[in-house]
This record gives sequence, C-alpha cells and structure tokens, in this order.
Amino acid sequence: MKKIFSVFLGCLLATTAFGQSAQEIVARMDEVMSQHDEKEGLVMTMDMKLPILGTISTTAYTLGNKIRMEANSGGKNLITWMDEETSWTYDAEKGEIEIESRDGKSSEAEDNAKMLTGITEGYSVSLKRQTADAWYINCKKLKTNTEKDDPKTMELVVAKETYQPISLSATVSLVTVTIKNFKFGVTESQVTFDQSKYPGVKIVDKR
Repeated sequence: MKKIFSVFLGCLLATTAFGQSAQEIVARMDEVMSQHDEKEGLVMTMDMKLPILGTISTTAYTLGNKIRMEANSGGKNLITWMDEETSWTYDAEKGEIEIESRDGKSSEAEDNAKMLTGITEGYSVSLKRQTADAWYINCKKLKTNTEKDDPKTMELVVAKETYQPISLSATVSLVTVTIKNFKFGVTESQVTFDQSKYPGVKIVDKR
C-alpha cells in the first residue's frame, strides 16, 4: 500500500507541475527576479554562435551603469570595462589597452540582459516540454509585434526549484545567442577599470 501511495503521490505532483501554464511560470520567474535589488549586480554568460567563426563566449558582470565583459574566441581573450561615458579594452595578445568614448551606445551585455525582463511582451508562450528540474518554454513572436529586431522565436528554460531562468536562446540574423549561468552578487571592483593592475601595458587612447 505504501508503494502504491508513493507512486500516486509522484504522479499527482507531476500533474500539478505540468498544470502550470507557460504564462504562470514566466510570471513567477519575473516575480522572483524582481526580488533581487539591482545594487546586487548580475553575472551571466553569453554564447554567440556565428557562421564560420564558431562560438564566442562572453561572461558579463553588471552593476549599476558599469559592466565588465570577458570574451573568449579561438583562444583569444579580451576584457572590456564600460561605464556610461568610456570603455577600456585589454587585449592580452597585443599587450595594450584601448580607450574609447561610448557616446551613449548600449552594449550587447545590456541589450541581452533586457531580454530577461518582460519576456512575454510581444510573444505568445507555450510549454514545450519539461524535465524533473526545468520547464522549456517556447516564445513565438506575435504578428502585432512590430519590433523588427526582436527574434521570431526564443526558448526560455526555467528552473523548477527556484523559478530562476537557466537559459534564454534566440537566433537573429544567423547568429544564435544563448544567455545562461545567471548569478547575483557583483562588487564595484569587479566592474571598475584599474590601470594600476596592468603596469607596462601600452595605452591607446582614442577618445
């Protein structure tokens, strides 16, 4: 009898979990994400898969209006720090740091981070499948969505235990972008450029 009851309970829990609509899951995810203060900062990894060039992996640290990005492609590593006015890019291979004005331009890190909020806006969402640990949600662009830069489809993966996003994937102009490995907790020193840590490195100031 105990074994039968355990099987029944397992089926009941699975049915209850599956009974949540994609809209409800995303709404709960938005609620969980909104509980984090932006002062905490956010870390995430972005993989961009490009034709011929392969995959470029970037880890982005954001805190307020500051960002640090560490990019790796084909064994080449670049580190970029940005605030509202300036960007600093360290190329270890060249042994130099290039400084440029941002001119109010947004970065890929900022643009992709925005994909995590209001994900249902302009999209219809449906539960594609689920595992023991996650829901896989398909997001399809609505005809009423006139934003030409919005991808036609996206896949959002949400953790069942925490309702936090596991990954968000989309393809735009033959480039597949996957955002994953979300973590909260960034310090000011992690996103602030400190020239004293790069003694002897050539500075190329293009401002």
